[in-house]
Amino acid sequence: MDTININGRLIGDGYPAYVIAEMSANHAGSIERAKEIIRAAKESGADCIKIQTYTPDTLTIDCNNRYFNIADGTWEGENLYSLYQKGYTPWEWHEELRAEAEKAGIDFLSTPFDNTAVDFLEKLGVSFYKIASFELVDIPLLEYVASKNKPIIMSTGMGTLEEITEAVEAVYSAGNHQLVLMKCSSAYPAKSEEMNLRTITDLKKRFGVPVGLSDHSMGPFSAATAAALGANVIEKHFCISREIKNPDSTFSMEPQEFKDMVHQVREVEKALGIVSYGVSHQEETNAKFRRSLFVVDDIPKGGQFTCENIRSIRPAYGLKPKYYKEILGKRAARDLKRGMPLTFDDVEG
Repeated sequence: MDTININGRLIGDGYPAYVIAEMSANHAGSIERAKEIIRAAKESGADCIKIQTYTPDTLTIDCNNRYFNIADGTWEGENLYSLYQKGYTPWEWHEELRAEAEKAGIDFLSTPFDNTAVDFLEKLGVSFYKIASFELVDIPLLEYVASKNKPIIMSTGMGTLEEITEAVEAVYSAGNHQLVLMKCSSAYPAKSEEMNLRTITDLKKRFGVPVGLSDHSMGPFSAATAAALGANVIEKHFCISREIKNPDSTFSMEPQEFKDMVHQVREVEKALGIVSYGVSHQEETNAKFRRSLFVVDDIPKGGQFTCENIRSIRPAYGLKPKYYKEILGKRAARDLKRGMPLTFDDVEG
C-alpha cells in the first residue's frame, strides 16, 4: 500500500492515524472564535485544522424555488443559499487563520468547492487538499485539484463503487498518486448502524491507498473502531461549544470530547501493536507463574519417578510439563525433597 507525505508526516499503515479537526461553520461568524478553535484543536490532540473554502455563489445560486429548499434532515426548512451564507468562512480570513495554525503548531487544510477556490488556496500556499463527499462526482474539479500535484484526502460518502473508481481515476489521470480515501456516512449526525466501517478495509484492498474515516457520528466509538480496522486518517467536526449555534454545531465535538476521542484512538493503536508471540516485556514478571514439573513427595536417590511424587504445578522453575511422560519410570540421580523444581540433572541418564 502507498504512503503519502503531508508536511513531513507519513500517512499509511504502520504510522499513527492523522487526526483532522473540521471547523466548518463552528466559528459562527467570528474570526476570533475561529482562532480559538484552532488553538483548542491543537490542545485536544488534533494534527490538523480544516476549514472550507467557498462562498454561497460558488456552491449554488440564490433561488427560492422548491429545488433549493431543504425539506428534511438536520437543515430542514433552510434555503441552500441562506444556509451557505451562515456557514461559509470568509476568504479574507484564510491567511490569518493559516498564520494562527502555524503559530499553534498544527497543519492547515481546506476543502475547495470550485476552481476559483483552488486558485485562491494555491496563492495562499496550501500544501494539500480535502475533497468533500458531495464533490466526489465533480470530475472536472477533481482533475483540477489533482493537477496541482499535492496530496489529496477525498471523502467517499454516498459514492457507489463505480463513482469512487471514476474519482480515483480522475486524480490519477492528472499524474497525481498522492491520495487518501475517506469512508464517510454523509448524514448529520450519522447513525452507528449506517457507518459500515468494514468498508475501510475493503477500500484499502481495492485501491491500495491509505484510507481513513470522515466521522459524522456522535461520540468517539466509530473513530476508535476505525482505528482498530486500520484507519490512517480520522476526521471529526470540532467546536468550542455546541451551545454556540450554527449549521454544524449539533454534530460537532467539544474540546474535551475530542481529546477523549484522540486518547481512545491512540490507545487502540498501542493495543494493536505488532504481530508478536511469546512473553512480552510486561509479562516477564508473570512468566514464573506458568506450570512446570516439581517434586511433590520426597524421593531418595535411585527412587522411581511416579505420578505420586512429581506433578505439573505452578510455578515455572522446573522442567516444562511436556517432559512429564518421558520422566515417569526413570530414577532420581540424587535425593530430592518435596517442593524442589525438577531438572534434567535430577534424572539418571
